[in-house]
Amino acid sequence: MVKERARILVVGGGYVGMYTALRLQRKLKRELGRGEAEITVVTPDPYMTYQPFLPEAAAGAISPRHVVVPLRRVLGRCHVVIGEATAVDHAKRTATITTLATEEEGTGGRRLAYDELVLAPGSVSRTLPVPGLADHGIGFKTVEEAIGLRNHVLEQMDIASSTRDPALRDAALTFVFVGGGYAGVEALGELEDMARYATRYYHNLRPEDMKWILVEASDRILPEVGEEMGRYTVTELRRRNIDVRLETRLESCADRLAVLSDGSRFPTRTVVWTAGVKPHPVLAATDLPLNGRGRLKCTAELAVEGAPHAWAAGDAAAVPDVTADEPGRECAPNAQHALRQARVLGDNIAHSLRGEPLETYAHKYAGSVASLGLHKGVAQVYGRKLKGYPAWFMHRTYHLSRVPTFNRKARVAAEWTLAGLFKREIVSLGSLEHPRAEFELAAGGKPPQDPPHDPKGSS
Repeated sequence: MVKERARILVVGGGYVGMYTALRLQRKLKRELGRGEAEITVVTPDPYMTYQPFLPEAAAGAISPRHVVVPLRRVLGRCHVVIGEATAVDHAKRTATITTLATEEEGTGGRRLAYDELVLAPGSVSRTLPVPGLADHGIGFKTVEEAIGLRNHVLEQMDIASSTRDPALRDAALTFVFVGGGYAGVEALGELEDMARYATRYYHNLRPEDMKWILVEASDRILPEVGEEMGRYTVTELRRRNIDVRLETRLESCADRLAVLSDGSRFPTRTVVWTAGVKPHPVLAATDLPLNGRGRLKCTAELAVEGAPHAWAAGDAAAVPDVTADEPGRECAPNAQHALRQARVLGDNIAHSLRGEPLETYAHKYAGSVASLGLHKGVAQVYGRKLKGYPAWFMHRTYHLSRVPTFNRKARVAAEWTLAGLFKREIVSLGSLEHPRAEFELAAGGKPPQDPPHDPKGSS
């Protein structure tokens, strides 16, 4: 039993943050009811994004609101604070928090005291100093970016269909994706599939008019599904007229011109950057031990090394893989481990508060599945290799089973069912990026200052 009031602070509302808080709600139900414990979740967004569904959301197969889980509804016994932790002083058991209110008040961050700390801020996009990337690059890590990219692709097709300038048409129909991991390959596969379908509604566009280019710095893509399935993926993408460039880097995208390390140059209005992630910057603003890659050094019990009452998991944590044959190997920072680590983490915090023995996190990697578009995919699960429709079906089945809450499962399944009965939606809602633009113009104001020849604020 918890002897004193325990203040638990969870930094982050992603996989680890939400599932850890959810587990703690269940494990500490009696303590929360008696006021012996309280759980505060600090997160920049009031929802958790199920990122494996972002490519399908971008392709219009799933509604954006069904890709996210509202935290206040799921974490009814927790205090959800919409804001960010900018620094942590674990020696004093305090975290500096900024919220929308602190910004409006102009008072700066406020200090939040805690007894137990869970650091699960996730990761951020890892970028390189590529000229023009900050001005023209599009990320693919949030639901807003996924929907923005969908709108952008359809807008480029509208531009290409209506322009008389061959150079503008060619640039609008050239789409460059940088990064051959899950995010890049799945986003490219789903969006190319969507755009190919959409051309049937344009009188002067054909699938052959579009150029889809995948740029990967290493000699393979989708390393998680194995070398054989990676080669199959390259073959499958090239069969769809997608230009896959291995051992190639993006050197510049300034002035809407993609320059590759092999000397190729492509005028383009679309550069999607999915070349990896890095630990969240808040980790560097703590007094906790980090490894060479900027992740928190953790034990197999998911406690931060040498820092009692501090815990971490997921992308932020370097957790030893006790199932690996090679000593010193760490768990991969992916959703498969994050979901399972969160359950053990929640249990261990409850065990710690009650003075009980801690559990060791042990999970042997089961494999990976990836979608390459409608009815197309690759998978390697427990050593078995699948491709085509069976892999795509396994991808959907697996992720439907993992998306949180029965509510979301039912809604996603219903949307997939309806998608099989009706045609795809190919509507662009790019004006959502500036919803007040039309009224401001009507009221005598100035429209948003977008870059030249950049309709509706698209990149």
